[in-house]
Amino acid sequence: MNINEFLVKRFHISKEAASTMLQENRVRMNEEKAVQRQDVVNTDWIEADGEILQEGLQHVYYAYYKPRGIECTLNTDIENDLRAALPFEEHLYPVGRLDKESEGLLLLTNDGKMYKSIAQSDKFKEKEYLVEVDKALTDEAIEQLASGIVIMGQKTRPAQVTKVTSHSFRIVLTQGLNRQIRRMCYKLQYNVTMLKRIRITSILLEDLQPGEFRVIHKKLLNN
Repeated sequence: MNINEFLVKRFHISKEAASTMLQENRVRMNEEKAVQRQDVVNTDWIEADGEILQEGLQHVYYAYYKPRGIECTLNTDIENDLRAALPFEEHLYPVGRLDKESEGLLLLTNDGKMYKSIAQSDKFKEKEYLVEVDKALTDEAIEQLASGIVIMGQKTRPAQVTKVTSHSFRIVLTQGLNRQIRRMCYKLQYNVTMLKRIRITSILLEDLQPGEFRVIHKKLLNN
């Protein structure tokens, strides 16, 4: 259902009258001006002429430490799936996938709009990782990781890479190719022994331990 249809049904008015309400900026959705034929879902907050027509479902946002060994899927047919590991009753979507052997920060939300704004690669949202490898890192390897490496037929975007110890580094990515960091390291003849995501946009893992979570505020996700 779109907002025009919603108004027709709610006020028992014509399509033309509903369109006029929108043209006159008398309708707001989620605290913003509603536009013609905008999709409406049950999580939307809708107001017209000062009257609240739909309060919507409350959006929630969590920072969660995905433990190593948990599959980042909501498919309960898969062993060690994420839904079984999560301590929440509501249906939440993970923002930013991590493979089974990786750990660290996931954002969890029921806000589809926010999910898309962070998860889609064309938004260039930063994600930071701490990575340990099986042998000493060379300066050349660090430079190659930063400038980009061809994996799966395409060159990765330039990244911010900082050497931490002889066997570890931090990397900030703005894309999320399948097993990207592991593939990049393997191309340079390194095997990843530990991969932990420590930041998504402005949200930090901080002192969360595996399986723990904390509530975060929407305004932080807009940074």
